[in-house]
Amino acid sequence: MSRYWSSIVAGLTPYVPGEQPKLPKLIKLNTNESPYGPSPRVLAALRAEVGDTLRLYPDPGCAGLRESIAAFHKLTPAQVFVGNGSDEVLAHTFLALLKHEQAVLFPDVSYSFYPVYCGLYGIAYKQVQLTESFEVRVDDYLVPNGGIIFPNPNAPTGIPLALAEIERLLRANTGSVVVVDEAYVDYGAESAAGLIARYPQLLVVHTLSKSRSLAGLRVGYALGDAGLIEALRRVKDSFNSYPLDRFALAGAAAAMEDRAYYERSCAKVIATRARLGDELVSLGFEVLPSAANFVFARHPRHAGAELAASLRERGVLVRHFGNPPRIAQFLRITVGTDAQCKALIAALKAILA
Repeated sequence: MSRYWSSIVAGLTPYVPGEQPKLPKLIKLNTNESPYGPSPRVLAALRAEVGDTLRLYPDPGCAGLRESIAAFHKLTPAQVFVGNGSDEVLAHTFLALLKHEQAVLFPDVSYSFYPVYCGLYGIAYKQVQLTESFEVRVDDYLVPNGGIIFPNPNAPTGIPLALAEIERLLRANTGSVVVVDEAYVDYGAESAAGLIARYPQLLVVHTLSKSRSLAGLRVGYALGDAGLIEALRRVKDSFNSYPLDRFALAGAAAAMEDRAYYERSCAKVIATRARLGDELVSLGFEVLPSAANFVFARHPRHAGAELAASLRERGVLVRHFGNPPRIAQFLRITVGTDAQCKALIAALKAILA
């Protein structure tokens, strides 16, 4: 069938998502989902949405959800864009704001969907090497560019960039858009959303898949100057006017409005992350300082791929990345419940013994 493909399809290297296992009783610590379910208010909102109105299209402007997001971040609805997961929001961002003659910049160890979007849309890019300690160095980005994007905290390392450094980058880089992908910011980093009023070139992207426990509902959003948001809307309405269904709109709004539940859930993950990191260090692992809902760790005497395979044999899934080679020794381990993390440590003890 490949003889019918367009030339762009033949040249694509698609993103590979983490394994979604079919086997029962596996401890799933490989895709950074929340170990806790969504707010009860979310479940009530979803149940209330079941009815005759499902025959009607959802609101293409997503007004109610945008108002809830704006209220949470102390912005206006005109500064909010929503989409079918942050991946779709990022895809529209690459096309609307990062496709220019000069190359877009992002870290060499980062979210592996970024080069995929560049390949899909024909965008030139340059990967900027992290420091030896796997940190983003702002000075490396102070060069001519067609845009800058990076996760904060970074993924898969989990290391955050200080807000003062983000602002230093914004002050120096006024000629192109700076996108801060904050999928994991709620677990210990400081959001750049408060800088939007002063920097019209800043776009901040969030997801409800992690800290609000809605990976199954597929909702993401962007925050920025109204001009940037309008560019995203123009792309969205040229692609799919109804990216969010009625359930997603209702459930996401309820999740944004239940601040107390979200804060409790984040606090539990942060506390478990600290204990997990200490346990891994006691087993001889090097653990990078994480402000995300995962840890990035390597053992000096055991290959990452072999550890991941051995853990899977014992019913525990973690994520191993073979590329780039400098992180091939690492495992990315989602912070689960205390019981799940205890099972992980027990499995590692057995393997290391």
